[in-house]
Amino acid sequence: MSRAVNTLVMQGLRNLPLLALVACSPGTPPAAGVMAQATAAPRAANGACCAKLPARFAVAPAGSHVKRAGPPAAGAASHAGMVWVPGGTFAMGAADRLGRPDEYPRHQVAVGGFWMDATEVTNVEFARFVAATGYVTTAEKTPDWEVLKQQLPPGTPRPADSLLVAASLVFAPPAGAVPLDDASQWWRWQPGASWRHPTGPGSSLRGREHYPVVQVSWDDARAYARWAGKRLPTEAEWECAARAGRPGQPYTWGSEPIDQGQPKANTWQGHFPNQNTTWDKFARLAPVKSFAANGYGLYDLAGNVWEWCADWYRPDYYQQLSGRVARHPAGPATSFDPQEPATPKRVVRGGSFLCAAAYCAGYRVSARMKSAPDTGLENTGFRCVADAPQ
Repeated sequence: MSRAVNTLVMQGLRNLPLLALVACSPGTPPAAGVMAQATAAPRAANGACCAKLPARFAVAPAGSHVKRAGPPAAGAASHAGMVWVPGGTFAMGAADRLGRPDEYPRHQVAVGGFWMDATEVTNVEFARFVAATGYVTTAEKTPDWEVLKQQLPPGTPRPADSLLVAASLVFAPPAGAVPLDDASQWWRWQPGASWRHPTGPGSSLRGREHYPVVQVSWDDARAYARWAGKRLPTEAEWECAARAGRPGQPYTWGSEPIDQGQPKANTWQGHFPNQNTTWDKFARLAPVKSFAANGYGLYDLAGNVWEWCADWYRPDYYQQLSGRVARHPAGPATSFDPQEPATPKRVVRGGSFLCAAAYCAGYRVSARMKSAPDTGLENTGFRCVADAPQ
């Protein structure tokens, strides 16, 4: 994603680590026969499935990497609505040639058993947290210029007051086909968009109580998890849960291609991003439990919304773990994304309703993506885990 200043203020866009946006991992062309569109248009022609997302302000200083935060304080979690994941040793990473470079090498990982939310955290659950704590999410906060300018190159001009407003990104499908290497063609920066108003003013949660909460940053997700006495899963725990004891399978349900048989997840069907056939019955988000659970009883680990993990992101992290059994890996100590070196990223997993075979295929069980921790989008949510009693 370009961080050039000339993409910024006059267009009402922002480009900061404070509210930086998803930039997905480099892509490789999918194998023949995955879907018809995959043959016509391989995933993200320039090698990035979320390149050139809209931004609002200016570039952050290079090298502003952040060290991993310590584990959140744990309370007493209720296991209601959670599923026991037995853990164990498994092969993590892509087992076929559909993976992107950061999904290799496949390596052995051991994790202990843990509890995991059966579904993504829903609007009604997040509303209980907000009512109990008065918490205000990142997307609901008006940007503070005195804080922002400390993260920008010296001399960056102050944006117009009209741009210093609470806002977030919403999906805006284009009228026709567009290049898949430029996500700004289908994302719009929307003032007033937040978890309460997922697509902006005029939208609400009425009738969406059991949809996954979205427009939440990593910071928001961690705050909820702390309140609930839980935590965000590590990337290794997430993949262990998604695999559900099916070694080497590309999907959480097994090996059947996503476009065969019955709909198995809320993803994109048709020509992305302008034509969705809604074969799975959903054009955007779906209520949780709309599709069958995996072998562990976990719902929507593929599609619907991306899910925040605890780990920082590095594309070379798996190389650091290869050749041995990595026990309880918690991710790298620092983040580095060569596509955006100045912006630290956290891992997101599982894909979303915007994932298509010809675009990012993020619903694959080994697919890794990343996003700045203070970013929320219409297709990003989370679920929590809890440790086993000692």
